[in-house]
Amino acid sequence: MTLALIQHESSLGHVEPPGHPERVDRIKAVAAALEDERFAHLTRIEARPAEDALLRLAHPQSHIDRIRAAIPAEGGAMLDSDTYLSAGSLDAALHGAGAAAQGVDMVLDGEARGAFVAMRPPGHHAEPDRAMGFCLFSNAAIAARHALEVRGLSRVAVVDFDVHHGNGTQAVLWDEGRATFCSSHQWPLYPGTGAESETGGSGNVHNAGLRPGSGGPQFRAVWENRLLPAVAAAAPELIIVSAGFDAHHRDPLAELNLVEADFAWITHRICDLAETCAEGRVVSVLEGGYDLVGLAVSTAAHVQALMERSL
Repeated sequence: MTLALIQHESSLGHVEPPGHPERVDRIKAVAAALEDERFAHLTRIEARPAEDALLRLAHPQSHIDRIRAAIPAEGGAMLDSDTYLSAGSLDAALHGAGAAAQGVDMVLDGEARGAFVAMRPPGHHAEPDRAMGFCLFSNAAIAARHALEVRGLSRVAVVDFDVHHGNGTQAVLWDEGRATFCSSHQWPLYPGTGAESETGGSGNVHNAGLRPGSGGPQFRAVWENRLLPAVAAAAPELIIVSAGFDAHHRDPLAELNLVEADFAWITHRICDLAETCAEGRVVSVLEGGYDLVGLAVSTAAHVQALMERSL
């Protein structure tokens, strides 16, 4: 089996105003990086859109309807000071959420050993009833709930190494005792959640804050000593990754100093765990990363590691 790369051209239709960090050029940079000959053996799959029933695994219908009603016929609209909509935003967001669940299905059905979802907008800040932080729907949490409710798994884990805390994923999974959520993130930083005292409804949430200026040694230590052991203790049958690359030292929105080798390292360590308890099954979903060079090289390192473990 190989690694599935799930994409869709709708990601290009979610258009932000000039100067916005979550711009179309992000997905172009990812796509260009993954056209390198190193990635010739990826199984390239077109994403399917999410239906409302899938979105309702994480969001009430009122949230879905509110996003749908806010989509402008032309031009742009603001949901908050960070989160914008264009005419193509709903299509992009539906394909992003659908792709995350599609990756779960492909891996559980044995069609791929692992999957990487290269879609935008990102999702981990979208709370059940609130779009925020560039995010409309909580893609990783939707994938986790799909694995539990639709595919019948007993235990899943979501691991998030984006530089910003995945408050939306945490909120969706807070009372979901079958799901373990682990996050490293710069602390303090937007969105202001992710304190280590936030432990979930049944101790299923594990947060590790990193001080501004932290680099690879500190990042690797919190995963090796705290977060990966928490995942191992939960023995998930599937691991879902919120793969944000804005902890890269080039990124303009934060102050951590990771390099691409750190993202390759955490990818291999996640895969090590997946091989012990989850039959090697990993689904990774693109989140942040706002310097185009840093995003491209980090995504390439992550996907190459996933490919190596998918052979």
